[in-house]
Amino acid sequence: MRIARFSVGDDVGYGLIDTDEDGGQEYVSRISGHPLMGQIQLTGERAKIEDVRLLSPVLPSKVVCIGKNYADHVAEMSDITGESTEEPVVFLKPSTAVTGPGDPVFYPPISHRVDFEGELAVVISRPCREVPRERAKEVVFGYTVANDVTARDLQKSDKQWTRGKGFDSFCPIGPWIETGLTIEEAADLRVTTTVDGEVRQDGRTSQFIHDIPAVISYVSSFMTLLPGDVLLTGTPAGVGPVEVGAEMTVAVERIGDLTNRVITRD
Repeated sequence: MRIARFSVGDDVGYGLIDTDEDGGQEYVSRISGHPLMGQIQLTGERAKIEDVRLLSPVLPSKVVCIGKNYADHVAEMSDITGESTEEPVVFLKPSTAVTGPGDPVFYPPISHRVDFEGELAVVISRPCREVPRERAKEVVFGYTVANDVTARDLQKSDKQWTRGKGFDSFCPIGPWIETGLTIEEAADLRVTTTVDGEVRQDGRTSQFIHDIPAVISYVSSFMTLLPGDVLLTGTPAGVGPVEVGAEMTVAVERIGDLTNRVITRD
């Protein structure tokens, strides 16, 4: 099941994505209720996907990110982030960094290098803490696509990652939440990033240093996770800079594509 958050004019709601078997047309079927807070029900309203605006499918209280989770990415970034560590590297993005599919990513005037980082994202289903890895699947609502946009020069100069990762619009998420994947299936998905149609990143989640159950167990060992919180699982090798006007597309196999364009703020 694919659950989207969308707007039509000023009206915001949730819906299920379905595809017409004959023509391949995608639709959004509106649901009542909140998908993370109880029962949902189809309302009977249905619209073509191009007639609505897809939003970030979730509004998390926090975005918890895992750094240095692909060995090849650790190698390419060793001058900035150092070598790999035995435990996962954890940092946060503020909720104000979250934006949706098709929304602009704003190039900060104080930065001279902004990078893309395509990632698989995990959406948490319920409040949880100290989750054993063997029970991690019980707290996963679904999966979506994310771009951990980074002001690389600020990350390097600051010696920590909050400012370089935390600008408004620096966490595109979408286009929807895929709830139909098991945690085992999510363990081997292709993750690609293209910039203006050119492939820049191409990896698989099977290359994780710390797998999804390990990440959930580790993060929840010191932090309560809430419904709708998002875990970014790390990015494969190939990260690099984008210029104003560039179009970034992150694609995760069996989930979807997330496209955002880099612009300057007026």
